[in-house]
Amino acid sequence: MNTELTNSINATSEEAQYDASAKRLLSQKNILAHILINTVDEFKGMNYKDVVPLIEGTPYISTLPIEPGLTNAKVENDGQRITGFNSEDKELNEGLVWFDIVFYVRMKDGLSQIIINVEAQKDEPSKYDILNRAVFYVSRLISSQKERDFKNSDYNNIKKVYSIWVCMNISENCMNHIHLVNENILGSYKWKGDIGLLNIVMIGLSEELPEHNKDYELHRLLGTLLSNELTATEKLNIIGNEYDIPIEEKFREEVDIMCNLSQGVKEKGIAIGENIGEKRGIAIGEERGKTIGEASVIRTMYNNGLTPEQISKMTSKSIDDINAILEVE
Repeated sequence: MNTELTNSINATSEEAQYDASAKRLLSQKNILAHILINTVDEFKGMNYKDVVPLIEGTPYISTLPIEPGLTNAKVENDGQRITGFNSEDKELNEGLVWFDIVFYVRMKDGLSQIIINVEAQKDEPSKYDILNRAVFYVSRLISSQKERDFKNSDYNNIKKVYSIWVCMNISENCMNHIHLVNENILGSYKWKGDIGLLNIVMIGLSEELPEHNKDYELHRLLGTLLSNELTATEKLNIIGNEYDIPIEEKFREEVDIMCNLSQGVKEKGIAIGENIGEKRGIAIGEERGKTIGEASVIRTMYNNGLTPEQISKMTSKSIDDINAILEVE
């Protein structure tokens, strides 16, 4: 296998490992509790430490398929068939789409539950509108409850769901709550039911880390955690000192892993361009060879599944330059 393709595959592999590490960090209960107190009405105003014990079990991380018919699994328990989440080995179902993080959280009354889904996006996709995907995800969180969280036509036992999207590289730090509203078109009849069952929260993180204040408290925490620029030490100082989150050894190791992977992805992208540039430079001149090499590796990275936004971050070239190169045959 040639060096160009090998480096490109390695860069793609490290990108996938980086994504997996980011999800593991986001799934830490202290982090999830901070997300909940800033996005879910039932937990707003609470201390995050009081929310942590309300998060049930271990969150599912990239183990629940989204496809209809595959989110749930039936298992035998003391002779009874019980429907629960399908958390089968991901490698056995290669090609499926998976929820990033899913978990149950109990309300303050200790009885009722909410289902929470957290999704991490490095940037807005170019092939589809991200809100459409979020609507599909939150709809699956509702429909998959049948026979798992409620039986037959007992629709009053549907659990409230939140699909929370953490989107990086947005032009500004922002947050939106998308939910159903009841608009009286004619008459004033009061229909029974809970229109608050379905909720989408979109959290946009800009590249610039905001100052620590009440409005941007969550953005600063998530921006710090997912930053490609801050060192592990800088991240841990902000998370531990500003947010009073205990820095356990496992958490510290995961932050180190993600920072190392981030640096590795950058270096692989640079190495690919330099390698091809040197080869072409022998024939057509060093400067022109480097330019052609960069264009070639950008096309290779794109053909290996990376988006223009991801390539831009790895090569420090603008998205316009990336798109211009991809348009040239």
